[in-house]
Amino acid sequence: MLTVLLFLGSAAVIYFACEFFVNGIEWVGRKLGIGETATGTILAAFGTALPESAVTFVAVVFGRDAAQKDIGVGAALGGPLVLATVSYAVVGLALVWNHRRLGRVDHAVASDTRRLSRDQGWFLAIFAVKIVLGLVAFSYKPWLGALFLLAYAIYLRSELMGVQDHSEEALEPLKLRPKGDPTLYWPLLQTLLALAVIAVASKVFVGQLEAIGVWAGLPAQLVALLLSPVATELPETMNALIWVRQGKERLALANISGAMMIQATVPSALGLFFTPWLFSRDLVAAGVVTAVAVGVLLSLFLRRRVDARALIPLFGLYGVFIAIVVLMR
Repeated sequence: MLTVLLFLGSAAVIYFACEFFVNGIEWVGRKLGIGETATGTILAAFGTALPESAVTFVAVVFGRDAAQKDIGVGAALGGPLVLATVSYAVVGLALVWNHRRLGRVDHAVASDTRRLSRDQGWFLAIFAVKIVLGLVAFSYKPWLGALFLLAYAIYLRSELMGVQDHSEEALEPLKLRPKGDPTLYWPLLQTLLALAVIAVASKVFVGQLEAIGVWAGLPAQLVALLLSPVATELPETMNALIWVRQGKERLALANISGAMMIQATVPSALGLFFTPWLFSRDLVAAGVVTAVAVGVLLSLFLRRRVDARALIPLFGLYGVFIAIVVLMR
């Protein structure tokens, strides 16, 4: 009963902390003169990617044995899988659910499909290299981790140098300073405090989820691959729900897209630095399903008009992965 209460309570805390986070990060982006999409792909993604990156870092750097390090590798593969399937599907479902309340005449997604398709292309190329490296063994493999960090630096620069969508859309009042136009200090403070709460609540959430996995008799690596990413990607999913509810799906999709780029590079670099980076059958299955999901997303975003209902079937790909894992047991 205590595990269930902590599980539900931490999820609720994450949601309400995300309310403060998205409000603060929008104001930070406005104060720094960063466009709406870049705010999602860089600022929001960096903040919400901290929990899952921390899981990988702690597991691969401080893990006492190979089994614990495998948890970090599983988290590095599971994060992109959840983002490419569950998180995008949640955005589609939320848009369909809210389209009338938002005054939309159809289910079209209001987003920069050109930038989103470019992000998916970047991700797919990097992810393919990531998977291939997990299938082979050679002595200088750890040094290749630096290339993943370089790839993210190049992506970051392209986002900052790209065409910025400087919208002057009215923002909701900053929750810590609802009156007047706050200085940069207050949005930064609110964002950092919200991140701290999200990090603590995510740690509690992951702990309870892992306890449920142990109770169900699941191996540690499978918990890291199947369950932990669902928890650690919860901030991105919660942010998406909040932004979609506000009619800002551009920010929601940019946040997920940016988080996927971080997941494709930073945790992978850590894994290459500190582990043999060799994949089990479960990890290969996760890689294949993720690549298929990203291929679907790329084909959707290459179109000028994306229907929110086309994102919902991505839930099914995560279900396919679960079925594959069960059949391989």
